[in-house]
Amino acid sequence: MNIGQASEASGVSAKMIRYYEEIGLIAPPARTGNNYRVYATDQVHVLRFIKRARSLGFSLEETETLLKLWQDKSRTSAAVKDVAPTHINDLERRIAEMQGMVKTLKTLAHCCGGDHRPDCPILDDLAGDGTVSGENQPHIHRA
Repeated sequence: MNIGQASEASGVSAKMIRYYEEIGLIAPPARTGNNYRVYATDQVHVLRFIKRARSLGFSLEETETLLKLWQDKSRTSAAVKDVAPTHINDLERRIAEMQGMVKTLKTLAHCCGGDHRPDCPILDDLAGDGTVSGENQPHIHRA
């Protein structure tokens, strides 16, 4: 199948398939006489594996590790399981960071008057000028 068909069958865009090939995550496919890529069913299965790993938040490096483990029929399940706790910890850290962002944005939105005046604690915070305390907010005056 050509790259468009492989893309449709795997759910991975043609651009990403080319990128995965370029970085060596997937083996280069066979080529036709006029240099078109030709993908086999097993290569589409690899692309689906990569798509699923990426959808679970695994980095390219982690995905490559998991792909090698998946392809190594002599590996132990313990070797595969060793990858999960590190990734889980990373996801939990990122979730905590995002929850902190939500809390900060909620506070900033609450402090913003949302009225006709130009001063805005959200913009002040983004500019590094704000304190979100209300009284210490700098006021922007425009002519």
